[in-house]
Amino acid sequence: MEDLQTVSPDKVEIIMSIRKIFLTANKNLTEDIKYGGLVFNLSDVLVGGIFPYKAHISIEFSNGVEFPDPSGILEGNGKKRRHIKIVKNKDINDKNVKAFVAESVKNQGNY
Repeated sequence: MEDLQTVSPDKVEIIMSIRKIFLTANKNLTEDIKYGGLVFNLSDVLVGGIFPYKAHISIEFSNGVEFPDPSGILEGNGKKRRHIKIVKNKDINDKNVKAFVAESVKNQGNY
């Protein structure tokens, strides 16, 4: 996080807000730094991560293709992963991040 503050200080507040959502979604969730971002695991299975980019922050979900998404918020067209782009703090609520994070840890063992 210290490195991020020097490289992208404007994104730190958003990342910390998203991190808190992940960590409160499941008490057994662990975090690590991999692939250039902050990743979250449950029972040694990667469920998602937060990745800063120049113009946005991406919240990645390992099995996002399985998530209900009637509003079409999730982006991506790979076999399993989906993501949400966050540009400003307001996007966290507007794009229902809390519900998607909850979904990412809810039935992790069923994927």
